[in-house]
Amino acid sequence: MKNVSFLLIVLLSLVSCTGNPGQVSGNLSQTSIQTIDTSDQTNNFYDNTETNSFKVKELRIEGEIANPGPVDFTKLDLHSVIVKETLLDSSGGDRFVGAYRYDGYSLFDILNNSVLKKVNSAEFNPIIDLYVEIENASGEKVVFSWGEIYYHSNLHKILIASAVSRIVPSKTKELWPLPATSRIVSGCDLVTERNISDPVKITVKSYPKSFPVVKGMSPMYAPGFAVIIGENKQENISPSFASGIVTFNTIFYGRGKGIHSTSPFTGLPLKDVIAKYYPSTKQRLQKGIFCFAAKDGYRCAVSYSELFNRNDQQEFLLIKTEPGEDGGLYRVFAAADFFSDRAIKSLSEIHLIE
Repeated sequence: MKNVSFLLIVLLSLVSCTGNPGQVSGNLSQTSIQTIDTSDQTNNFYDNTETNSFKVKELRIEGEIANPGPVDFTKLDLHSVIVKETLLDSSGGDRFVGAYRYDGYSLFDILNNSVLKKVNSAEFNPIIDLYVEIENASGEKVVFSWGEIYYHSNLHKILIASAVSRIVPSKTKELWPLPATSRIVSGCDLVTERNISDPVKITVKSYPKSFPVVKGMSPMYAPGFAVIIGENKQENISPSFASGIVTFNTIFYGRGKGIHSTSPFTGLPLKDVIAKYYPSTKQRLQKGIFCFAAKDGYRCAVSYSELFNRNDQQEFLLIKTEPGEDGGLYRVFAAADFFSDRAIKSLSEIHLIE
């Protein structure tokens, strides 16, 4: 009897020790993420300091989905991302804040069971023109394209953080200031202005612009493309490919049709071609969302930060075909994507809304 009582006490102690810090928790199999290695016994540089937990506020999913409601964090696994947080300063430069490992719940998992209900599905059924707007308790908003959440080759890079740990330099021992609240963490951003605190609402949206769709258009050709901000057209451009050309080796694989080719893509970084029309601001880094539209009405959403603010050098390429070639003259290739679905043929318009 004493042995039975002792076992019950041990089990109750274990249950209490696996409680949910910050009032949310991930699956217990993930708790090893927060193990501290203060004496460098392993090759992991990112687990050497104390982990500080956050209280994660209730987060609701709304918008173009059939099952809106609160997120149940207890059913989600924990993931980790490492970031060097940097913000814009008043002089127009960048201000380094600190280096951290964040543990938390990925936007991929959070939205995984949301049943999409696109308002424009009759005109354009593919989901690549979707994006999400995330709002915090203070009314700040940031956006992420559906593509950077679900089509990226490196998944689970956008988290709702439930804990943070400093990544401390081994020589200087500099201790960066610790964030005090939960936050969105975008692991692929260079300037981390999208890392806003205390997110409380996610709204799923489709790009609010209509394009005539002509399925099976052939031949399909656009001699140049328009750059547009809001409703204001800047100009039609036909970029020169005299210099700055780069080549990406790739396996070009579609979500529907599978393998297309293993040929390399050669072109210009799209951000360099259109940078003068869309200069960087804090508002655009946080809330800018592009739409790349083809001659036949095919389109995709791309966030401003995803295009202009990457820390992984996996750029969007602008590719020039032969004059008159079907699907030309300009095409877009998304180097970071696993699938080819956001590769736009016969690019005819680039829109930006904020």
